[in-house]
Amino acid sequence: MSTKTRAGRRWLAATAVGVLGASLLAGCSADGRETIRFTFSKREALTFMNDVVAQYNASQDEVRVEMDSSGVDVVSASFVRGNPPDIMLANYNYEVARFVQRCALSDLSGTAAAASVREDLQPLMDQYGSCEGRTSALPYSVMAASVIYNTQIFEQYGLAVPTTWDELLQVSDTLKQNGITPFYGTFKDDWTVAQGWYDYSVGGSLDVIDFFDGLAAEGDQVGSGSSVSFAKDFTEPMDRMLQLAQDYTNEDAESRAYGDGNLAFAQGQAAMYLQGPWALGEIAKTSPDLPVGTFPLPMTDDPDDLKVRVNMDLAAIIPEASRHQDAARDFLEYLYQPEIIEAYNESQLGFAPTKDAPSPSDPRVAGMVPYYEEGRIYQGASVLVPKTIPTFNYAQAMIFGASPETTLRTMDEDWSRLAFRQPPASTTDAAGEEAAR
Repeated sequence: MSTKTRAGRRWLAATAVGVLGASLLAGCSADGRETIRFTFSKREALTFMNDVVAQYNASQDEVRVEMDSSGVDVVSASFVRGNPPDIMLANYNYEVARFVQRCALSDLSGTAAAASVREDLQPLMDQYGSCEGRTSALPYSVMAASVIYNTQIFEQYGLAVPTTWDELLQVSDTLKQNGITPFYGTFKDDWTVAQGWYDYSVGGSLDVIDFFDGLAAEGDQVGSGSSVSFAKDFTEPMDRMLQLAQDYTNEDAESRAYGDGNLAFAQGQAAMYLQGPWALGEIAKTSPDLPVGTFPLPMTDDPDDLKVRVNMDLAAIIPEASRHQDAARDFLEYLYQPEIIEAYNESQLGFAPTKDAPSPSDPRVAGMVPYYEEGRIYQGASVLVPKTIPTFNYAQAMIFGASPETTLRTMDEDWSRLAFRQPPASTTDAAGEEAAR
């Protein structure tokens, strides 16, 4: 092949790449439609969402959605490069909320999707921070978590679902006397301690929003003399958590992990399990017909204090830097159609955040329905602090025998140092800005 021929082919290849690059930058697909990139972070629901994208693409001829499941690290880097996704459904945590706090997300307040969302969920969104004057993120799926229990074991021993702390101890004592392990502990995995034991104990004992509002107001003064503190407000919840963990769990709980717990509970080795609905599918792999239910962990002697833990499993956001705002909003409205958002949540055992949406029909989560419908919910205390405070490790350490008093004082000191480095301007900015670093 001659040098002239090779050069000509290189010129043709470069021209083709240039044309392709220009097409990508312009956001146009081969058929001339405007192309938007949609990031979806929940891998276990990819099949469902791929079908939604295909249906949307087939429903009109102006916009084409391309799915991106590359993960949060890639997405974060894309914001830095100035080329973020056009629309995202992502787990709502500090990694995502830092873009809210920096006003890097567009205002969705004028959308029909925003108008359809329950107003009582906004305070939970705001716990991670906000951009004044904007609705930067909309909840798409709310996951509720509480005690999973074996209904057959309860029926066998004539046990009613406990609604007070004293009733919980009575149920646990009855089970123990009959050779049944009340709770299956998986303390080897620190996240299971934090998500279940720590969060349920705190959330069932006090108002989590009020506590963190007070903590933010104290800033770097959190400590022995402050109006709120971990050492002051979490002492009783931690004492009760440890009472349950020490007296009513399997003897090998410290060496058991999440997978062990799912298998053991599926085999009937314990009556109760402090896990979220994500464990139900794993339990069903071993015992598909196991009769299970759910109920909030009672931590006081007032049934009115009963609440369930929730997290914003998915939130919808449209980055300010997207070059396809109108197209992204069109797809957003499509995602929030009742038949789509409700079907998605039903498939994932989640709760739709929209007004008048039906609750999940699966009987395994029915015990949480009235609490969600009445707004008796809280976000876990373990996820409302930045990762620079190792809450998961602290919760596990207390389960393993570390002094609650000493550990909670350390958490106060950690919070104070964090607040000193980054003085808060709003309820959660001290934690949020540090998490954004």
